[in-house]
Amino acid sequence: MITYYEQLTEKEQDELKEVIQLLYRQTFLLERKYEKRTSRMVVVPEYRICSKHMEFLKEYFAVAGITINENFHTGVISIQGEAVWGEKLPKLATIYLLLLKLIYDEQMAAVSNSSYIVTTLGQLNGKAGEFHILHSMPSITEVRRAIALLKKYQIIEPLDVLEEMDEATRLIIYPCIHAVLSADDIRELLKTFSEEEHGGEEASVQSTIENMPE
Repeated sequence: MITYYEQLTEKEQDELKEVIQLLYRQTFLLERKYEKRTSRMVVVPEYRICSKHMEFLKEYFAVAGITINENFHTGVISIQGEAVWGEKLPKLATIYLLLLKLIYDEQMAAVSNSSYIVTTLGQLNGKAGEFHILHSMPSITEVRRAIALLKKYQIIEPLDVLEEMDEATRLIIYPCIHAVLSADDIRELLKTFSEEEHGGEEASVQSTIENMPE
């Protein structure tokens, strides 16, 4: 493992170091991300670097009890293990995250032949109403914060301006949503939120997501 690293050029060593640090911070890498300037999906350089050195990275992370996986179909590289800590999210962001996973799975199963799904804020709130998990509609400020947070963590990419957000606002759901939970687990969590809402109690703001980036 050390020999492999030492044989790389200085530039390649720096690139590999940056990718390792990024994976520790973020827990996953997307192969392609939406670029608003060109209105198309563009290749993420860090993904290609990671894929190129995959065998080395497998050995490197294995020392810490961490596994690294590359899903060629969805274009996601992720790390998992006890040393990879989950992120705590506010309640609304957690609810939206779980609902986005359900929407993603439903659309993928129905018609999509792409790993990227587009939904709207209206569909997202409609799904929240379907599960009866919001006692009242959150303020537009709360919604903007939740959407901005999930954008920061590369779960979604708003296609429209956040300041002009309404029910028609379009959201790309990235395939890294697969790193969240299974659909069955998510439905159980949503049921818990629903019961807490009807019980008049505040639901926990701690997400149980295992692969959420920091």
